[in-house]
Amino acid sequence: MLRVGLTGGIGSGKSAVSQRLAGHGAVVIDADLLAREVVQPGTAGLAEVVAAFGTGVLAPDGTLSRPALGRRVFGDVEARRRLETVVHPLVRARAAELEAAAAPDAVVVHDIPLLVETGQQGDFDVVVVVDAPDEARLARLVSVRGMDADEAWTRLAAQASRHERLAAADEVVDNSGTLSALDRQAADLWRRLEARAERKT
Repeated sequence: MLRVGLTGGIGSGKSAVSQRLAGHGAVVIDADLLAREVVQPGTAGLAEVVAAFGTGVLAPDGTLSRPALGRRVFGDVEARRRLETVVHPLVRARAAELEAAAAPDAVVVHDIPLLVETGQQGDFDVVVVVDAPDEARLARLVSVRGMDADEAWTRLAAQASRHERLAAADEVVDNSGTLSALDRQAADLWRRLEARAERKT
C-alpha cells in the first residue's frame, strides 16, 4: 500500500485534484467528509463540540451549524485548537478504519486540509501539495463560495503559509492555470504514484 497525504490551502483546488486521483483509481479518504461524519446528530463528537462551544453552534434541526462554528473558531487560535482536540482524533480513527479496509496494494490518498498544520507530513510515503497563489485562492473563495473578502483572508491566515506547505511537499500540483492543465498534472501525478506503489511491492 502506498499512503499519500494530499493537502492544500483553502481555495487551492485540492478537492479537484482528489477527485481526479479517485477517477484514476486511488482510494480517497477525505478528512473533511469524515469531520462532518463524526459530528452527526447523536454522535459523541457532536456532544463534545456542544459541550465546548454551547448550543449556539447548532442549527434549528439539531445538526451542527458549520457557519456558526466557523465564526466562533476562525480568528481565535485558542478556540480553533479546542475544536481540533475534539474532532481530529475522531477523524484519524475513522480514517484508519477506512485505510485498513482498502486492498493491500492500493494507492490510498488521505485528503487532509490541515496536514501541515497538524504535523502529519511524516506519516505518509508521499506528501502532495496543491498550490495556487494567495490572490487566486482569495478570488475563488469570494466568487465560488460567496465569502466576503475579509472572511476569506481570515480563513487563509488561519492556515499554514504557502512556504510552509511547499516545504513539506514531495510532489506539487500547480493549480493556478486551466482545468485542462490540472487534468494533465493529475494524470502525470497518478502515473508517478503508481510507479512508487509498484516499487514497494
